[in-house]
Amino acid sequence: MKVLLENLPLLLPLIIIELVLMTVALVHIFRHPNYRFGNRAVWILAVVFIQIIGPVIYLLFGRGEDE
Repeated sequence: MKVLLENLPLLLPLIIIELVLMTVALVHIFRHPNYRFGNRAVWILAVVFIQIIGPVIYLLFGRGEDE
């Protein structure tokens, strides 16, 4: 527990970035039906379970054309 509290100032920005990226990606997934690759379920799993990299991959490669 002591180690966690000592490293909290370093971990807190990463946690915040992860939550913001995940929220943005999930909102986009639920609002838009078009994806370049895969389907909604695949992207939800990737965004939620593959930390920071999952939302970034979705936002760079998975988003389809907006109508």
